[in-house]
Amino acid sequence: MLSRVAENLYWMARYIERAENTARLINVNAFLLFDLPAGIAPGWQPIVAISGMDEAFSKRYTEYSERNCVKFLLGDSENPSSVIASLAAARENCRTVREILPRLIWEALTELYLFAKENAASGLTKKGRHAYLKGIIEGSQKISGMLNSTLMRDEAYHFIRIGRHLERADMTSRILDVRTVSLLPEETSELRPFETIQWMSVLKTLTGYNAYRRKKQTRVQRKVVLSFLLQDSTFPRSVTFSLEALQHSLLTLKNNDLLLSSVSRLLKKLVTTDVGDLKQQELHSFIDELQLSFIRINQLLAETYFFRAKGRQGALA
Repeated sequence: MLSRVAENLYWMARYIERAENTARLINVNAFLLFDLPAGIAPGWQPIVAISGMDEAFSKRYTEYSERNCVKFLLGDSENPSSVIASLAAARENCRTVREILPRLIWEALTELYLFAKENAASGLTKKGRHAYLKGIIEGSQKISGMLNSTLMRDEAYHFIRIGRHLERADMTSRILDVRTVSLLPEETSELRPFETIQWMSVLKTLTGYNAYRRKKQTRVQRKVVLSFLLQDSTFPRSVTFSLEALQHSLLTLKNNDLLLSSVSRLLKKLVTTDVGDLKQQELHSFIDELQLSFIRINQLLAETYFFRAKGRQGALA
């Protein structure tokens, strides 16, 4: 497989996952603001922070109002991580590798991109936002289902899987990092009555509430939620699950020694840390280390498989 093809498949998967996750964040945050009283509700700034685009936002807007934040996250031209920008990038990557993928993938991705672009105005309104975001989420999941059910389990499939799960692990860690700070700086008597609502919102962002109740069979609380979303090996959106899926796909590729070593070290650190007992600053530092490791894994992937020799297109060894 040409390294160009591998790279495009990898980023196509990451961008589709990013669009879906951003839609989930906006949707759940809107409902959370209805459930919490003024003064405790986190507002919209944390959602921009999760996307890592605070600096770009501040250059465009003077306040973190609902309309400004939703517009920025859905389709602002200056936000390369917006829903519409992510789907446009996914579609462009898909276009260049159409000979590798079934035609229905290209058609479904084009349909989703056009839906997102043509109906963006309804996403800015309270009345139309839920249906719009639901369309993004379901469209993204439809494409993921098509990929899972139609692709041979060859290199193409595994680069898509690696991209999807690295993006998912990164987003889950971002959500936990920002949400634990913005919702629960520390446990206090003032916030305790709302703790369950706040942690339920974190689980619902990742569609993990039902899975949590089935697996843990206990009330929703900080310590157990952190363990579930970071360390559970059976929940598809936990960091551990994503890293194990990534590791499994790496095992099928050649020249994987450095990457497997990096992922194995990260998994060992993740599963042996008592994350539920980490204080706020300790948790923030721990998640920072996770995110730096994700960046390193992405760099290793680029160096190992996506390198393009000057004047010619490289191929996977």
